[in-house]
Amino acid sequence: MSNAAPTRKRIWVDLLVYPTHTLPIAAAPVMVGAALASHDHVFAPMAVALAFLGSWLIHLAGLFTDTHELLRRYPQEVEHPDLTNALRDGTLTLGQLKVAIAACLLVVIPVAVCFLVVGGVNALAIGVVGVVASFGYSVSARPYTTLGIAEPIFFAMFGIVAIAGTYYAQIAWLAAAASQPVPSLAALPPAAYLVGLPVGALVTNILLIDDLEDRQFDTRKGWRTVAVCFGPAGSRLLYCLLSLLAYLAPLVLWALGYTAWVLLPLVTLPLALRILPVVMTHDDEPTLEPMTAKAALLTFTYAALLAIGIAAG
Repeated sequence: MSNAAPTRKRIWVDLLVYPTHTLPIAAAPVMVGAALASHDHVFAPMAVALAFLGSWLIHLAGLFTDTHELLRRYPQEVEHPDLTNALRDGTLTLGQLKVAIAACLLVVIPVAVCFLVVGGVNALAIGVVGVVASFGYSVSARPYTTLGIAEPIFFAMFGIVAIAGTYYAQIAWLAAAASQPVPSLAALPPAAYLVGLPVGALVTNILLIDDLEDRQFDTRKGWRTVAVCFGPAGSRLLYCLLSLLAYLAPLVLWALGYTAWVLLPLVTLPLALRILPVVMTHDDEPTLEPMTAKAALLTFTYAALLAIGIAAG
């Protein structure tokens, strides 16, 4: 952490938009959902592109909202000193964050309308679930961070909902193009709820790293993360279990009938093993903060290889 005052570019690009974190997380489940559709011969590239754009913008709006609420409710906290200092010296304002949130939502509206036209109420429901999950992290009288359910929600959203939503967007798009009735959610194959589970596990691990380094601050805020409720040992145990799930999943998919190409994600194991010792032995911000970007890269690479494996067989 530098003692120099951060520039506006650093505040917005490195600390708020945080592309090395937000883009891989948004892309990972969409790639897997697109690959499964390709495997089932229902791939629709335009629907995939719009699904990714919508996913990223909703995720980004949620992060901006989280930052806004942290700075508004806990202005004296030093959890994010660069942001606190930027707010103090005027480099960043709460009004600017509100504009950024509104801009994300305004750009999402045409995407939402498009999917509403082609996918009807089902597509709208999937989008609403995504928005509620993104904004519910820190907004409302009882943010779900205070209820101790943030980790399960992350796992479900990035491991199930995003993949199933991407798949549904494609079959709805193709149905609309062929002037066929809007498909029901029952048209989703069981695989749409299963193949993304390892991606959900790896995304949740990113959250676990972040919460491990922020444990003291989260305790003062009343957030009930795994690190707060069960300490570093609890976070590390869950991190190991989710990592195990991620690296056993390709073997299970192979056993279920996918070709050996689905084992491609196993080549990311060395990267995972470079991150693991740091998570297991440190809980300080300077050491763990770079690990979130590395874990995001791991998630993206794993998902890309899993997508190749699924599409190939």
